[in-house]
Amino acid sequence: MTDLERAIEAALFAAEEPMTVEALAGFLGDAANSDVRDGLKSLADMYSERGVHLVERGKRWHFETAPDLAHLLRKEKEQVRRLSRAATEVLAIIAYHEPVSRAEIESIRGVQTSGGTLDVLMEAGWVKIAGRREVPGRPTIYSTTPEFLDHFGLTSRRDLPGIAELKATGLLDPVDDAFEALTDSGDDREEAEDVA
Repeated sequence: MTDLERAIEAALFAAEEPMTVEALAGFLGDAANSDVRDGLKSLADMYSERGVHLVERGKRWHFETAPDLAHLLRKEKEQVRRLSRAATEVLAIIAYHEPVSRAEIESIRGVQTSGGTLDVLMEAGWVKIAGRREVPGRPTIYSTTPEFLDHFGLTSRRDLPGIAELKATGLLDPVDDAFEALTDSGDDREEAEDVA
């Protein structure tokens, strides 16, 4: 283990919050970002078989308990809070379209979104106010947080499942597929009538 790797390890253990490569480089006396990145990868490999893992979530690095040992550290039973269907839809829209305004969320959903739904997601720490859109009225825009990525085990938003993956798991509404099939057959009929 190099001196830089030892310093990175010590800094991450002492840090109260996950740290970016740039923050680590500055903290360690302006070390080169590329050297810090290499050191983090080396440490992540070294910790991959241990009781704690070094992981990157939303471009920030931290140590976390190995998933297979997490049950040993739980002293209290976690209360599972299920999101309402509206909150789940809003969270998905924000994750896939961020940054997005409330009006854009409502346009995509096709129904009005209550402020309480956004409050629940912000209270959970998964959504944050990301500023204001530079248009008339300057509406507030929302985006996901590093805690969202961490909770769902994602390194970045690029890890969100695509349409093919969602269809394969059965998470897309079969009504949509039936509607598509109906529309396709209607198009075929119109083409046949045009030919005749």
